[in-house]
Amino acid sequence: MENDILAVIERESASFSKGQRNIAKYILENYDKAAFMTAGKLGKTVGVSESTVVRFAAELGYDGYPEMRKVLQEVVRNKLTSVQRIEVATEQIDEENLIDSIMTADAERVRITLESVDREAFDRAVSAIVNAKKVYIIGTRASSSLATFFGYYMSLIMDNVAVVHDTAVSEVYEQLFRVGPGDVVIGISFPRYSSRTVAAMKYAKSRGAETIGITDCEASPLYGISNINLYARSDMVSFIDSLVAPMSLLNALLAEIGFCSRENISDTFRRLEDVWSEYAVFLTDDN
Repeated sequence: MENDILAVIERESASFSKGQRNIAKYILENYDKAAFMTAGKLGKTVGVSESTVVRFAAELGYDGYPEMRKVLQEVVRNKLTSVQRIEVATEQIDEENLIDSIMTADAERVRITLESVDREAFDRAVSAIVNAKKVYIIGTRASSSLATFFGYYMSLIMDNVAVVHDTAVSEVYEQLFRVGPGDVVIGISFPRYSSRTVAAMKYAKSRGAETIGITDCEASPLYGISNINLYARSDMVSFIDSLVAPMSLLNALLAEIGFCSRENISDTFRRLEDVWSEYAVFLTDDN
């Protein structure tokens, strides 16, 4: 099935019934709102029955309205501006129980990520990283926090790790200048996807590096660029990107990489503990 549901709806509009054309017109003009409506609410908004909305989804080839809505959400999510995100979130979030709504949704994203993770791709990613000549990690904008976290712990496990910083476009390519075969470049990007991360990953692949994409789904621009893809559920919370599930996936990667390098890690942390103690890096009862 074609990924861009909006293009399909526009192309097939002429063959729809009058009620279905009204649904199509509303979705094309208000995709940011329609993608998060129930079948009943969409029908009421457009002025048709709920059953008409369900038949509309079937006409497009989906097993039911929930499947169509999920595809619509995945496709349009990257098109939402911050203002549109706030408007959608206002309708979605229970303001009376905000903390419950947010944390329950985050827990659900972690559960969905765990159930859908590709274990073979996960193992391939671990093997590629452990055996790499050099590991480059790039994540910009909101994903920069994930890249920094992952890079910090990776540098404790391995001595061939570099986090690519993007203070300027030219600096990204300067930091990737020597990338080549035998190296691994890990790109981390979630909606709204960073054009700079995508461009850097294309460059790394063109230079013969192994590319690993950590993103949300096959609709991501990293899909097709990356030799290995790992997906974590990331949704919007108002203007905020929920990165709880991606962080959990990175934790799992770090743990597995650490397990593969456990002998080196034990020695590394023994030496680090001496350094931390000598220079009072952490607070203790003595300081």
